[in-house]
Amino acid sequence: MNGYSIIDVDTHVTEVPDLWTSRVPEKMKDKVPHVAKDNRGREWWFLGDQRIASPGLSATAGVGDMKSWPSSYEEMHPGAFDAKARLKYMDEMGIWAMVMYPNVGGFGNQAFLKLGDKDLMLACVRAYNDWQTEWAAADSRRLLPITSTPFWDIEASVKEVQRCAEMGHKGILFTGEPQSFGEPVIGDKHWDPLWEAAVDLDLPVSFHIGSGNMEMGLSKEKVKTYGKMATFAALSVDIFLTNGIQLSDLLVSGVLARFPKIQFVSVESGIGWVPFALEALDYQFLGNRVAEERPDLEMLPSEYFARNVFACYWFEQTAPRRLIDKVGIDNILFETDFPHPTSLYGEEVHDRIRTGLDDCEPEVRRKILWENAQKLYKVEEPSKQDEARLSS
Repeated sequence: MNGYSIIDVDTHVTEVPDLWTSRVPEKMKDKVPHVAKDNRGREWWFLGDQRIASPGLSATAGVGDMKSWPSSYEEMHPGAFDAKARLKYMDEMGIWAMVMYPNVGGFGNQAFLKLGDKDLMLACVRAYNDWQTEWAAADSRRLLPITSTPFWDIEASVKEVQRCAEMGHKGILFTGEPQSFGEPVIGDKHWDPLWEAAVDLDLPVSFHIGSGNMEMGLSKEKVKTYGKMATFAALSVDIFLTNGIQLSDLLVSGVLARFPKIQFVSVESGIGWVPFALEALDYQFLGNRVAEERPDLEMLPSEYFARNVFACYWFEQTAPRRLIDKVGIDNILFETDFPHPTSLYGEEVHDRIRTGLDDCEPEVRRKILWENAQKLYKVEEPSKQDEARLSS
């Protein structure tokens, strides 16, 4: 490995146990997410008395999997929750920068809706964003926070995006299907203040997989009939393809016509489905003479995608070898999803890159692994001292 060669656009940071309890007002501390142990000594996140998730399930890279995850922070890869350890791991892998997403609040920040109190929900969002900023301060050139939004309150969302932009955040996390939470659809002008803020601040908007309603994902009937792991495998693909549905929605919503400079990122959904989705959408768009009804849509859906949307890949091998030109060289980003169960870890990172991109010209490879992300997230180049440290 010669120097830094990767900007990783989707990773997660395992939230520390006192993230919320140490940051919200005293009267809220018994209601916010907190970690407690069960009678077997395993650590869990709780909302009040309700157990919601295991910290270890979001941090299996190098130490476990979906069937056997770390039962405590001590068993995790330290880079899951410790910023200095994360930077050390990045140096080992030749990864210059990582974009960071949450776990506990949900991949669209929707989990806080369970709290049912808007003041409490906003306090939790702000506490997370503050903690993420502090975590990234270990090296703000390389650890790139994305602002979680209280999307159920448009005015609060705009204020939070503006506040976090001043703290150096690099993007905006939003749900790809707000209608599933009783909010207006993406194309409704209700959301225009948020899109205006994104354009004014030059921040991309992320649709991370799993940002919609996940309540029926692991239904008891499917788990009983198929088995838990088979059901989870199918669910994983379901949520990849759900981003395709959200993307189709976005491309005909009018948002990209009203805000030609806005940028969206389909995070962790892969890229192999993109050519089919675009071809099918163009076919239906033309066949149904959509432009007659919607004169605001002056371009084909595929043209809006090319101008305004990015997609991320990590494990795929077919798409990088055969479909790059169909997705668009300028529209593809690389991720590892560290330290999640589905992540690339250790040597697998470079193995997957090598077998997937070896047929590409060096210029194409560099665009996908570095230049597209550097431009989108305005990433500072490593200094000579940084490169020297890596090679020493």
